[in-house]
Amino acid sequence: MAAPEASVWRKASRSNNSGDNCVELASMPAAVAVRDSKNPDGPRVLLRRDGFGRLVRVIKDARVGGA
Repeated sequence: MAAPEASVWRKASRSNNSGDNCVELASMPAAVAVRDSKNPDGPRVLLRRDGFGRLVRVIKDARVGGA
């Protein structure tokens, strides 16, 4: 698997121009890497694709439910 450092990072489409509270994602064959756009050299979270999909569903469900 390629290292996240070698991947192309994309900022979330809902990010604003001030850069506050933004995440960046890097897609790899078996995983998705996540990092804070304000700290690109900082820690990264590496999630298997199925785990990333579950995380996205939980976040969407929480927003719909008003949490």
